[in-house]
Amino acid sequence: VQLVESGGGLVQAGGSLRLSCAASGFTSSAYYMGWFRQSPGKEREAVAHLYADGTTSIADSVKGRFTASLDGAKNTLYLQMNTLKPEDTAVYYCAAKLSRYSDIYWGQGTQVTVSS
Repeated sequence: VQLVESGGGLVQAGGSLRLSCAASGFTSSAYYMGWFRQSPGKEREAVAHLYADGTTSIADSVKGRFTASLDGAKNTLYLQMNTLKPEDTAVYYCAAKLSRYSDIYWGQGTQVTVSS
């Protein structure tokens, strides 16, 4: 399983970015995919969860500003980030589980920096 994130960069506060996570190495839909982020000196935190049964959730800190979606045909997970704030600055990671009890796979991360 390979997860490759892209789309990070430097943006001014109030701006937008769209992150992508291209997944490969499995032939069926993943049981779970999600976005996490980690700022320097802080623990990794969950941003959005998407399950194969259609269940989704998003962190309160980004609700109303971020939207996660999955293109099953392309096996690509997206995170649309609007109205970005300096506190959104972090390395953003994509994650996936092939089944409920499988290991979790991580991408290499993509840096998002929001300037004030």
